Amino acid sequence: MELKKQNFIQIINENRGAIRSLCKIYYGSNEDQKDAFQDVILQLWKSFDTFRGESEISTWIYRVSLNTILSKIKREKKSVRVEPIDVHHFHLSNAKADDHVELLFMIIQSLKDIDKAIVVLHLEGYQNKEIAEILNISPTNVSTRFNRVKSQLKMKFNKEYHASKQS
Repeated sequence: MELKKQNFIQIINENRGAIRSLCKIYYGSNEDQKDAFQDVILQLWKSFDTFRGESEISTWIYRVSLNTILSKIKREKKSVRVEPIDVHHFHLSNAKADDHVELLFMIIQSLKDIDKAIVVLHLEGYQNKEIAEILNISPTNVSTRFNRVKSQLKMKFNKEYHASKQS
């Protein structure tokens, strides 16, 4: 049991950044990100014995993390009835993003859940085939979605960047 625990802690430490990135993409506030991170770690621990080694451990971690986060979001949406906020009515430049990375990150947060996942996985260095496996969609679907998302991100980033320069 102690060896399992040490192995788990080492694996989590090696993949902590990727897990945090997923939490940050799906949750805006630090508290929500911390809660999601804890939920992911708990689910990874519960599922640790089910890892069969058929894929890279990092791929398995992404799959479990993403499924945990998306399930959490689904539960939260069912439990809280609020009017949806249309992010297109907000100018992200008004958020006073510190730099280009923060602005890009804010724009990524406005994407659909599956598109966010594709972008994050690409940023983490995964190939289309691996992303398809993690998200349980075809590699062609990943490629098509990613190309569309790249165009959207470029357009939104340029629009918001230039808007912030004029402010």
